[in-house]
Amino acid sequence: MSLLAVPDRALVTVSGEPAVAFLQALITTDLELLAADEVRPGALLTPQGKILFDFLISRTDSGLRLETDADQAQALLKRLTLYKLRAPITLSLDADTDVAVSFEPVEGALRDVRFATSGAPIFRIYGVKGVDDVEGRLDAARIAAGIAVSGADYALQDAFPHDILLDKNGGLSFRKGCYVGQEVVSRMQHRGTARRRVVTVEGVSDLPASGTAITAGGKAIGTLGSVAGHTGLAIVRIDKVGEALARGTDILAGDVKVALALPAWTGLAFPVPLPDATPETSEAGA
Repeated sequence: MSLLAVPDRALVTVSGEPAVAFLQALITTDLELLAADEVRPGALLTPQGKILFDFLISRTDSGLRLETDADQAQALLKRLTLYKLRAPITLSLDADTDVAVSFEPVEGALRDVRFATSGAPIFRIYGVKGVDDVEGRLDAARIAAGIAVSGADYALQDAFPHDILLDKNGGLSFRKGCYVGQEVVSRMQHRGTARRRVVTVEGVSDLPASGTAITAGGKAIGTLGSVAGHTGLAIVRIDKVGEALARGTDILAGDVKVALALPAWTGLAFPVPLPDATPETSEAGA
C-alpha cells in the first residue's frame, strides 16, 4: 500500500538526558507510557486548562519529537524555550522532514495511538515521502474514528482536552505529577463537568461548511468541524443532545437534519435527563 503524505507538518525536537523529565512536567501526555514504537497525542495547556498547542509525540534516539502543524511550530518552540531556563536540553525546529501515514504496518513506522484506540490502526512514518492523498482517505478515516484536530475542528485556546477526547485516547494523564493546566482538567474530570465532546455527524444530505452551528429546537448546541460529504465531526454539548433526543427534537447542521453519535471506543453516552427535570442552563465546563 502506498504511503500517504501528510502536508504542512513540522517537528520540534527535545534532545538531551533530561528531555523526558522536562516535558513530563509541562504537557498532558504521560511519557512513562510512551512506547518506542508509537506516537501519542498531547497538548501544552494554558494555566486555565485550555489547549494552547496540540501535537503528536514520539521517542527518538536522543529524546522526544513533537509533530505539529507547521503554522504553530515556531510558536511552540518559543514557548518551550521560555520553560527551558538552564535545563541541559536542546530544542530545535525541523520544517523539512516528510511525514507520511500507512494503513498497514511498514518498516520504521510508528503506531498512532489515537487510531489504535478507535480500532482502526494507522501508522506514522518520518523521513519518508508519501503520495498526495487526493481521495481524502486519511481525513475520511479520521472522521469515522472521531478524531478531532485543531484548525479543522476547534480553535487553539478555545477547547479543553476533554472536549477533543484526549482523556480517552491516551493524550491526557490524571496520574502523573503536575503540569501546566493540570489542576483545571483534573477538577473537570473528578467533578464530571466535561460537557462538550467530539461527535460524529451523519447528514441526510451533504453537510454544510465547517463552522456551521449545530442546533436543536432553534438553539445552538455545538459547531460543525471537519466535513466529508454526508459525514463530519462536531464538538457539541452532550447534555443538550441528550435533552433533544429525549424530546424527539430534530438536530440540524444549518438546515440539514443530522444524527449525532459519540465514538463507540470512548464508552461515553449522551446524558438522559430525569423525568420532569428542569434543563440545565449552566455553561460550566463548556
